[in-house]
Amino acid sequence: MKVDVRHVGDVIIVDLDGRLVLGVGDELLRDVVNEILAEEWKKIVLNLDKVTIMDSSGIGELVSSWKLARRFEAQVKLLRPGDSVKQTLTLTQILPLMEVFETESEAVGSFMVS
Repeated sequence: MKVDVRHVGDVIIVDLDGRLVLGVGDELLRDVVNEILAEEWKKIVLNLDKVTIMDSSGIGELVSSWKLARRFEAQVKLLRPGDSVKQTLTLTQILPLMEVFETESEAVGSFMVS
């Protein structure tokens, strides 16, 4: 799993690339989100476009990150989950809980109205 963090204005975009699975991506996602929240960023977009597979640990960490962000009055939104990731999130009933966007501009712009 590779992670790149960048910002567009006051929005942090986390580009994830690879497998969001036990022992690889789940720990990396946790560390990145914790660091972003420690730096007091409030608007976070997780770009899942290049995530090839997500297992239960990846789902658990995604939900944990979302809950932790809410505790710190921050928001986490998802960008472009691929078909297999979207199917996994739908089957586990996680997808309806989170805002999902197909374009980066929509995701970034959604913070302006919320």
